[in-house]
Amino acid sequence: MRAWRHPDIPVLPGNSEAPHLYDTATEALVLAEPVDVARLYVCGITPYDATHIGHANTYLAFDTLQRVWLDAGYRVHYAQNVTDVDDPLLERATATGVDWRDLAASQVDLFRTDMEALGIIPPDNYVAVTEVIEEVADAVAQLWDDGLAYAVAVDAAELSDTAGPAEAAGSDIYFDIAAAERVAPWQLGDESNLDREQMLTLFAQRGGDPDREGKRDALDPLLWRAARVGEPAWDSRVGAGRPGWHIECSVIALTELGTDFTVQGGGSDLIFPHHDMSAGHAAALSGHPLAGVYSHTGMVAYQGEKMSKSLGNLVLVSALRAGGTDPRAIRLALLAQHYRSDWEWTTDSLSAAEARLEAWTNAFGRATGDTTAADGTVDEDLVDDVNTDAVANADEVIVALRAALVNDLDTPAALRILDAAAEAGTAAPELVARAIDALLGITL
Repeated sequence: MRAWRHPDIPVLPGNSEAPHLYDTATEALVLAEPVDVARLYVCGITPYDATHIGHANTYLAFDTLQRVWLDAGYRVHYAQNVTDVDDPLLERATATGVDWRDLAASQVDLFRTDMEALGIIPPDNYVAVTEVIEEVADAVAQLWDDGLAYAVAVDAAELSDTAGPAEAAGSDIYFDIAAAERVAPWQLGDESNLDREQMLTLFAQRGGDPDREGKRDALDPLLWRAARVGEPAWDSRVGAGRPGWHIECSVIALTELGTDFTVQGGGSDLIFPHHDMSAGHAAALSGHPLAGVYSHTGMVAYQGEKMSKSLGNLVLVSALRAGGTDPRAIRLALLAQHYRSDWEWTTDSLSAAEARLEAWTNAFGRATGDTTAADGTVDEDLVDDVNTDAVANADEVIVALRAALVNDLDTPAALRILDAAAEAGTAAPELVARAIDALLGITL
């Protein structure tokens, strides 16, 4: 499916390095160094009530990661899904009297518009779950054939169609965690580092069904939901129905990026069960780990509670923009927080970002006499009237920016570096403005 327009990213003199990122699995900073191409998968939206500040915070973090990789000279291959059929979407469509397909399409369009306004680098592969139903069903069939899935019967009164493999007719299909752990390079908890009690609590809160009768383990996740009356369903090798949540991302990631890709990203609320289970599905299907690094963003609160659709305490990017807020200020307000910190959105944080944007524009965005060549390097023929020590200071600003960003994407430190440069002044403001655009995505 269509993503959105790619922002123009200036080229800077010199190069960055591969960044160190906090890896949730090892609970340590690790080098996110691509073998060849930097391969990134970030879990996408379930398209209802898009795009709130929590969404923007996550996608901006991995936009920053891509900018560091690009500045280091790597090519980036980025994939993202859209969960355009799922229980929360169907529930919202029913509650509002809107066809679920129309609701999904409208919210995806809004998300695209918001991402483009914020200058977020789009995915190379932007894939809706409804586009890969057959591929997901084939993956479920493979797990079934390998003895890593099993059936749980559904009350016949609920079903709209019981077609499927003989053993699973009229049944939901579940992933067998214990069986997968015996054969795949994966153990439940590898990514989350949670104990079973913690897992059970989060599983129940985040779409799981630990109390479902007939399951072999309370934590076994749904792979394929048999078709119910009044729900969308597709005919497939595993019967009429629709995919479970975690298997969707496993299949899309493996299809677009392959195994052992560089970084799996998303919000920290996806660590368990989503990323733990997705990694398990992928390992069971491929015999390889899903990703090298598991990177997660913090949660954004508002009015004292985590910002979430279920609570309704959302600050929408589209609403801010409609009220006249500059998208660059929204971006700066988010960059002022470290990507994996939990924090609270306030009007004061936006006001501070607007003041910073004005200060940077005055310092770097209204320069005369550009001293940079088309490729972003300093053109010595253009600096006759510029103090060479000051030009060197501009280069030092870039070095400091790069050092901050390769250190676990430390954008608050990067902003402080630029605040100091704005206050001190530089004879090469164009070069600093170019760095702000390339590394932080703020065009002055």
